[in-house]
Amino acid sequence: MLIPSKKILLSVVIPLIVLLVIFGWFLNVVFEDETPTIHLDQLPLYLSERATANLQIADRKRGLKKLKVVLSQEGREVTILDKKFPFEGLFNRRGLREYAGELEIDPSQHSLAQGRVDLHVHVWDFSRKGGGDGNHAVAHHKMVIDTIPPAIRAVSRMHNVNLGGAGLIIYQASSDTKESGIFVEDLFFTGFAVEGTAMKGIHHCYFALPYGMSPNPTIYLWAKDRAENESKTTFYYHVRKRKFRQERIKITDRFLKRVLPYFSFYPDEPGESEIQRYVRINNQMRAENHRTLLDMAKSTDVQRLWNGPWLRPKNSATMARFGDRRAYIYRGKTIDEQVHLGIDLASLANSPVQAGNTGRVVFADKLGIYGIAVLLDHGQGIASLYGHLSQAVVTSGQEVQKGDLIGHTGQTGLAGGDHLHFSMIVNGVFTNPIEWWDAHWIQDNITRKTALIEGDTS
Repeated sequence: MLIPSKKILLSVVIPLIVLLVIFGWFLNVVFEDETPTIHLDQLPLYLSERATANLQIADRKRGLKKLKVVLSQEGREVTILDKKFPFEGLFNRRGLREYAGELEIDPSQHSLAQGRVDLHVHVWDFSRKGGGDGNHAVAHHKMVIDTIPPAIRAVSRMHNVNLGGAGLIIYQASSDTKESGIFVEDLFFTGFAVEGTAMKGIHHCYFALPYGMSPNPTIYLWAKDRAENESKTTFYYHVRKRKFRQERIKITDRFLKRVLPYFSFYPDEPGESEIQRYVRINNQMRAENHRTLLDMAKSTDVQRLWNGPWLRPKNSATMARFGDRRAYIYRGKTIDEQVHLGIDLASLANSPVQAGNTGRVVFADKLGIYGIAVLLDHGQGIASLYGHLSQAVVTSGQEVQKGDLIGHTGQTGLAGGDHLHFSMIVNGVFTNPIEWWDAHWIQDNITRKTALIEGDTS
């Protein structure tokens, strides 16, 4: 028996090992089992009209072979994309590894009915696994086709509103409504759902007609559902015109020397005189303060927190009214003009200031031209502001009851003397406080409406 030499064995074994390695590599490459990746972006959950979404697919090994996108609804399937990719080069070396495109889904074009529809994205690669069909990846996305706008209608009937004043509308919105309220020209006032009523979908919406608005504004109810469908409808309203006073305020050097040091925190302008600084504060800081108040008013409670008319400070005289058109006079010349968006009330110096109604403290600190101020949220977009205080005795987040002590009057900010500046704000719009002090106005414009719908007897 002849024993093969080592040399002969090596000449046979090494090529065999090489062949086995090559064969193993071939099997690993050709029959690889890594599935393609799928990424869908910007697809909505609710669809009312044509929508597009970004689609990205990839297969790093054998490359992309086929892409198919199907919509299925109640047993019916609609193919919206069917794409094949070519096999190029040895082992598909030059074949496509990544693909990005845009999917277009159009309920009308694809004849989709109202209700659920499923999107299926199928991707295959050139692997020989699975009998040659390749690795298969699939991604699903569930949507609801909704092309029907939400329903909305006014329930309350009489809506008589003063220019510079406020009003309440009670309306009903369908259950698919996501957002609703009133537009007064381009100003939007949010509506708030009311629970526990006999009628479903009841909402309250407090709105205001800002000072200086046209006496014939366009006002309408508006709603949007989860699919972004929008509805709008009109309702009966009557706007009462109102005249506002003109007022001349004399600015003296003595006044400037008293009030300007309070604003040492506000940046100087190079070469600015005292009167120029005052005018800039009266304009620029005032606008900044009003934007701050608007932002704070957005964090309102969805529930109504108040009850009955607001308290007016006892034994206080009205020093300035809401809507006064003020001309600021310095050395005989008009240097500025502003509108007074509250009521100034004066009594004894350092008089106690009570919460006008039940609410939550949103702010209690320095607020620019208003000095030390307290802002109370009364729910559903209604807030009250107390300015020029000598001190605040409440803190942000604190709940207060009508009549609780919240501070003392003073002359902080741009105050000309010790007094309280009181403002009422509805969804970020300043309104006439006189209405909210008036029990008859509350009864006629709010309580009677809520009582009819909710059985409210407050």
